[in-house]
Amino acid sequence: MAGLNVALVGATGLVGRLTLSILEARDFPVGRLRLFASPRSAGKRLRFQGDEVPIEAIGDDAFEGCDLVFLSVETPLARQLAPRAVAAGAVVIDDSSAHRLEPDVPLVVPEVNAADLARHRGIIAGPNCSTAQLVVALNPLHRVNPIQRVIVDTYQAVSGTGQAALEELRVQERQVQQGEPPTARVYPHPIVQNLFPHVDSFRDDGYTREEWKMVQETRKILHRPELRMSATCVRVPVPIGHSEAVHVELERAMSPEEARELLAQAPGVRVVDDPTHNVYPMPKDAAGRDEVLVGRIRADQSHPRGLAFWVVGDNLRKGAALNAVQIAEALLPSLGSRALTVGAQAS
Repeated sequence: MAGLNVALVGATGLVGRLTLSILEARDFPVGRLRLFASPRSAGKRLRFQGDEVPIEAIGDDAFEGCDLVFLSVETPLARQLAPRAVAAGAVVIDDSSAHRLEPDVPLVVPEVNAADLARHRGIIAGPNCSTAQLVVALNPLHRVNPIQRVIVDTYQAVSGTGQAALEELRVQERQVQQGEPPTARVYPHPIVQNLFPHVDSFRDDGYTREEWKMVQETRKILHRPELRMSATCVRVPVPIGHSEAVHVELERAMSPEEARELLAQAPGVRVVDDPTHNVYPMPKDAAGRDEVLVGRIRADQSHPRGLAFWVVGDNLRKGAALNAVQIAEALLPSLGSRALTVGAQAS
């Protein structure tokens, strides 16, 4: 098919750079590529398919002629830019929380609900990184044995906050090694040799926004608005890889063996489950991998229809960049038709 005109906004961030790398590694059909970032990055260059692509500041005509726009920016900016890109004729894949819960915007994890892409009106949202890996693990069970309740506790890597948090962890590690008190700027407390149950801001009901987002997004992706669910999100001193302890109540009893078999056959899942030999998912093994790792699959002793398991995923890949590229790949037939039509009109 003809190459698409693609724009990537937020190209210099952790997720933006990874999106660019994944587009290249998966040979996504890019014809023309435009990279955008803050004015301080304008003029720098990033390498793509053997070329040095200049980084631009976003101007009034940034999205003219674009078929596809990846947004990897903060929520307020995404709210401004997405409608502009759609008005210019592009399809937008937004990694921020700006549009996730809007009724007319599909919230998509392709292994779970790719069919929802058919109803997009120009904007498609990707979920929170902790939600993405959770629903990849829940869906194989839910399809054959509807889930009635979910309790999830997350252990989230600092890269979920961005480059500044990664650097803060490195600085604090050096400070501790040198016998100095660690200083905290990104987080309210030092994260080195520590953890805290505080991801995003607190709401009046005692939950954080991260916990609230996990619940609402999971309900939307699974098409279960009534799903009973509670989350506790914890920040841990790990560079990359979110971990989750998951307890589910199912419609009927399911053995760990049946669950293990379903998960082993599911797209995007790799079962890592041999605890007698100390084999279970860990962040260091998930980092750099596309699959969501699932292990410690066992009966939940607190409920006759319950299962418990452990889920680990690369929060920058499946939690953000890879999921966005997979959405784009699922859209290729419609995007290709549009690009061919635009090309014919131009000639």
